[in-house]
Amino acid sequence: MHQDFTLFATITMAVLLAFIGGFIARKLKLPTLVGYLVAGLVISPFTPGYTADTNAAAQLAEMGVVFMMFGVGLHFSLKDLWNVRAIAIPGAILQTTLSTLLGLAISRMWGWSFEAGLVLGLSISVASTVVLLRGLADNGLVSTPHGRVAIGWLVFEDLATIAILVLMPVLVSDSGNPLLSVTWALVKTAIFVVIMLLVGARLLSWLLTQIAHTRSRELFILAVVAMAIGISYLAYELFGVSLALGAFLAGVVVSESDVHHQVGAEVVPFRDFFAVLFFVSVGMLVDPAVVLANIDKVLILTLLVVCGKALITLLLGLVLPSSARTMIVVAAGLSQIGEFSFIVGSTGVALGLLAAEQYGLILAAAVLSILVNPLMFRLIQPVEKGLRGVPFLWRRMERGGPTPEAFHEQLSDHVIIVGYGRVGRHIGSLLQRLNLPFLVIEQDMAHATELQQQGIKTMFGDAANSEILTHVCLDCARALVVTVPNETTAELIVAASHAISPATPIIVRAATEDRLDDLVRLGATHVINPELEGGLEILRYTLLTLDYSTGQIQQYIDAIRGDAYAGIAPGERGHPVLDQLLMSTRGVEIAWLPLGPGSPLIGRTLAEANIRSRVGASVVALARGGQITANPKSHVRFVEGDLLGLIGDPQELAAADLLIDPNVITTGQNRQF
Repeated sequence: MHQDFTLFATITMAVLLAFIGGFIARKLKLPTLVGYLVAGLVISPFTPGYTADTNAAAQLAEMGVVFMMFGVGLHFSLKDLWNVRAIAIPGAILQTTLSTLLGLAISRMWGWSFEAGLVLGLSISVASTVVLLRGLADNGLVSTPHGRVAIGWLVFEDLATIAILVLMPVLVSDSGNPLLSVTWALVKTAIFVVIMLLVGARLLSWLLTQIAHTRSRELFILAVVAMAIGISYLAYELFGVSLALGAFLAGVVVSESDVHHQVGAEVVPFRDFFAVLFFVSVGMLVDPAVVLANIDKVLILTLLVVCGKALITLLLGLVLPSSARTMIVVAAGLSQIGEFSFIVGSTGVALGLLAAEQYGLILAAAVLSILVNPLMFRLIQPVEKGLRGVPFLWRRMERGGPTPEAFHEQLSDHVIIVGYGRVGRHIGSLLQRLNLPFLVIEQDMAHATELQQQGIKTMFGDAANSEILTHVCLDCARALVVTVPNETTAELIVAASHAISPATPIIVRAATEDRLDDLVRLGATHVINPELEGGLEILRYTLLTLDYSTGQIQQYIDAIRGDAYAGIAPGERGHPVLDQLLMSTRGVEIAWLPLGPGSPLIGRTLAEANIRSRVGASVVALARGGQITANPKSHVRFVEGDLLGLIGDPQELAAADLLIDPNVITTGQNRQF
């Protein structure tokens, strides 16, 4: 019996071409979204070759909308919006209204119907959350006051768009009384919202907790997916609420549960996969012939989105209580349209308010605006400089207070910590005690915000997948510490960092022993495998308890460590070996002290220096040229750049530090004890 593989073929071709398109876009340093849209164009009915099933693609697109909106609700923070309410709420309302009216006016000049013009105006008024966050992250602006205002602004726009999606069906309602239709739609929506917030919050939270206790990851994932699509469908069937609103509220409710972080982690693959299919389906609606025939309209819409919205936002800076730079950043971030515009436009097409050809013009303008958006961020500094040259405008835009400088512009001689989990937190805590400046790059936005509230300088972003490393002053940093547990991510960060600043020392955590050589080859200065080192410490204390001598224990540990770190230069292994040996001796400490320029010991032999009799500490090792010499001979002559390994109590080591560098007490330099 012949089977119908239409759906299977549509998904297969969409995924394959989206992968190819996304990869090429990434190589060209364009948003992957552009590649997905082009993939949809390739399998659309308007291009030669394979044609996908548009009905199947449309239903898959609805799944994409559901998971995207569920993710938005899951990460929605009313607190963050409230913190920037004075700027974000009135700014979003005014900008959306003015942009909509401008789009409506232009569409009427083109002879479009009022309904089509209204959908056009609403579509171009809402920016893409994905593109905005990407632009802010690539420019190190997410965790700044400017970035928080931009995000709050867009969150409110998203909420307004959801309300618009609820009311759009009323425009085509057969009811003779539009006011009654609007009222009834709002009442049904309000009932659904109340049920979700009062009943759903407790029920879903309890259910997720119970499922989590079963320790079945499959059941947990199934429950999350069922909640996302199930609540959306029930909201649509029982209350006439859009799938988008149902999914958004489901995410908001689930975000209040104790396991919301795990929910967020599990839903990401589904969100990303179906979002790709959504963008592919959007690309399938673009008719190149129509776009080329109306290229003038496409360019006008693009200018309206890129320049018009940016100019409107800047002018709002004259009346909003904000700083000039904040409004410039917001203007750059909002000068594009994306997924919400597609949702509004596709809803308009489904309701018969907008023709498919008209929707194609919006899609083309969206693609062009996304391509141009990175350039808008590069114009932030020139625009700010230009506005400063007009004192009247600058003073007016600065009414909300002076523009705070981004903290990373002032950092130097700092330590950069990528990832602030258990390992990163210990490192940061010690650096705080030593009064050493450091900067954290954290991928989890909630965690990054929490760290900033604690006074820790933090940038939000994925150091492996964005340009954020170019904004942390790698070349003026004292060290980069990579603590992320994923080895592939660590390798990407190490390779990118070494390419940007080859001289900056890179200390990286290796999750397994298999990838140590790869990390060194990519540019890591020091590679540490916590699991191996922890196992060696357990072995050390086990053998000490069994009365083995420290010499025997060290031989065993040296052999294990030598095999594990075989790809690393001997000099890199020498320090841990000596450190571990001395740690097994009670009541003593170790210090590695460098002989810098001007040290009185340079040119003298170990015997002539007579360090032990003068300060009590003993020289037990000497590092020179990447080689470690244990118990150096008395005739060894010191040269600049030598690293002396000394053993003694804290007072003796402090005296040795002063002997080696008399200036240390006046410079306040922290030595490596």
